[in-house]
Amino acid sequence: MEFGFNSLSNLAIIRKDIKRKRISSYDKSGGNMDNIIIKPSETYQICDISGAGIIKHIWMTIASSDPNYLRKLVLRMWWDNENNPSVEVPIGDFFGIGHGKTVNFWSLPFSNGPNDGKGFNCFFPMPFTTHAKIEVENESDTITVLYFYIDYEEHSKLHSDYGRFHAFWNRENPCEGKPYGTGSKVEHFIKKNKTHDKDYLVLDAVGEGHYVGCNMNIHNLMTPENASRNDLWWPGEGDDYIEIDDGEIILYGTGTEDYFCTSWAPNQYYCSPYFGIPLPGGKNWSGKISYYRYHIEDPIYFHKNIKVKIEHGHANQRSDDWSSTAYWYQTEPHQKFKSIPVVDDRLPREEPKEIET
Repeated sequence: MEFGFNSLSNLAIIRKDIKRKRISSYDKSGGNMDNIIIKPSETYQICDISGAGIIKHIWMTIASSDPNYLRKLVLRMWWDNENNPSVEVPIGDFFGIGHGKTVNFWSLPFSNGPNDGKGFNCFFPMPFTTHAKIEVENESDTITVLYFYIDYEEHSKLHSDYGRFHAFWNRENPCEGKPYGTGSKVEHFIKKNKTHDKDYLVLDAVGEGHYVGCNMNIHNLMTPENASRNDLWWPGEGDDYIEIDDGEIILYGTGTEDYFCTSWAPNQYYCSPYFGIPLPGGKNWSGKISYYRYHIEDPIYFHKNIKVKIEHGHANQRSDDWSSTAYWYQTEPHQKFKSIPVVDDRLPREEPKEIET
């Protein structure tokens, strides 16, 4: 009964081998100051759990006077006394939305609720055999007020088939494509991409496991002054390209909006369990855009390694600001992540703005 327990069809099964536990920011004095304070340049350890278990739900909400706090706070997670964190992501991006923004949206693994998407929820299960540690680092210049729940199960023994949860943040600002404003035309159907060496990198993992999806955030840096309407279309026919087990398997897609399960260059807000567009941008795909695609029913398995890539425009001709968070499970040890960029390199851009409808 270890697997498949979280559906309505088997919810009535009585589990004698599991205990429900919680760590939260409640006021231990009995008062109502149910939060913790993280001073500038300080790190707060959210939880330090010994034994076997599975984190089933994380809820947080944050108060900060810094407008970019969602990119300046870093969330890290370690499993089973590993030296390198399995999760190291700006806190806003981890919970499904980039650009340092909040918005109401829902999916199966992430749901951010009112007011204005500031109630952050994660439902990805996070197994551990001996130890789990989670921390938040405040790299802003202001005090952060953090409220949180860590809801987890305590197991007497964890099934050996469980992988460990991982999340990786990446950004190219801007991607290396054609310079904007020079009159150079984007060739949607002519130019070739034979090597995929310059594709945007969503994930590069070594080991055995399965990729379970990502959120993707694009700031469209073209404007009506330097491009035609067709050139403002930020995906620009860019294909997804996934290399599995030293290239033994290649999954080749047909376009960016196709990978995110949408169609025909959408610019509408949409949310569903596995894919959505919580930030559609402005008129003609302008401004800041966020997509998500979660492979819950269709995990992408790898046994040696995996690289998940996507063209930034067909044959990588677009030069926009891209960032993403990838999520996956794998056996340990995992490949050490490249260092998370310094604060200034994580901050969202201010220009150009969305075009009004």
